[in-house]
Amino acid sequence: MTSRRSFLQRVWLVLGGVAAGEYVAIAFDFLRPRRLVRGEGAGVVVAGPVARFAPESVTAFPAGRFYLARLADGGFVALSRVCTHLGCTVPWDAAAKRFVCPCHASSFAISGAVLSPPAPRGLDRYPVRIENGIVKVDTSEALRADGSVQAVYA
Repeated sequence: MTSRRSFLQRVWLVLGGVAAGEYVAIAFDFLRPRRLVRGEGAGVVVAGPVARFAPESVTAFPAGRFYLARLADGGFVALSRVCTHLGCTVPWDAAAKRFVCPCHASSFAISGAVLSPPAPRGLDRYPVRIENGIVKVDTSEALRADGSVQAVYA
């Protein structure tokens, strides 16, 4: 026959194990890099006519979860809003003319290239095409940044 004391010790041991398991799961989820979830915004997004975007400008497309940057030379680059370090959303700082991650201070140029670490590589890109003067971005799959800038020109 089990005493009340040994029964309560087992209950506390089980509850402690459950709490420790939850702690480990939460810590693992926090440290795991995030993947961009594709949803309703995935597919081809019609950004608008080329003339709508001034050189050296960045336009956010929240539904598509990307930024469309027009470089100084007139080329277009569609950049992911997700930092390549730990997956935080990276806002555009118009005054500094760069993307600055609020989580760990990585910064990226308007082209998506890393300006300051800890980000291991530039922002991922989406394919851009210009058809009849209209800019279109395919958000179905991000292209991993490789260090080169592949802008699309009108």
